[in-house]
Amino acid sequence: MSELSRIGVAIDSGLLDRFDKFIAERGYENRSEAFRDLIRDQLARQAAEDPEAPVIAVVSMVYDHHTRLLSEKLTEMQHAAFHAVHSTLHIHLDHDNCLEVLVLRGKSAQVRRVANALIATKGVKYGQVTVAATGAHL
Repeated sequence: MSELSRIGVAIDSGLLDRFDKFIAERGYENRSEAFRDLIRDQLARQAAEDPEAPVIAVVSMVYDHHTRLLSEKLTEMQHAAFHAVHSTLHIHLDHDNCLEVLVLRGKSAQVRRVANALIATKGVKYGQVTVAATGAHL
């Protein structure tokens, strides 16, 4: 770890009370670690927006597996993007619905393109993508 620097921050009392509740709920030992995590989070989000940035992403999709050819189409799309797809998890939620979770890795623009195409596929009921920088820059 590099040398620590101390800073002073003026914060409205009400905002500080809410922040203290937040850090207590999350289990932080002190405000400094919570501030560092919030700063790292914003820097990682900013870094992940660069189309060339290396990122890791988690894609979650819920769909009805009875939808004609949907499972096959999603599998084909994943095979076409095999270079970005690192892992998949398929869970049967009930008689009709499945949850599929994928881990993608690659350049931000490419990973987002694959994730968005999967989520936008006709028959996917719900989809969400969470993109994060790989952490090498933090």
